Amino acid sequence: MSYTPSRKDRLRPAELIGFAAILAFFVGLVSLIATREFVLAGVAFGVVFILSLIVLAMFSLSFKPGTDEVRDLREQNREH
Repeated sequence: MSYTPSRKDRLRPAELIGFAAILAFFVGLVSLIATREFVLAGVAFGVVFILSLIVLAMFSLSFKPGTDEVRDLREQNREH
């Protein structure tokens, strides 16, 4: 029996990257409006994008798995 991830599991990384991109876009736009320098706005966008990805990844790793997820992990371990 092979494990097929649910749609929610498959879209979770895209949600995190999208949220990080939205945060970075906002900071880049604010810095562009405030300074009128494209390079500084680009640097702010990049820094905030990377930092928000790291923070969101750490938060997602810190959550305790639910009972369904624990059961799925045990089933996967038995197959190997």
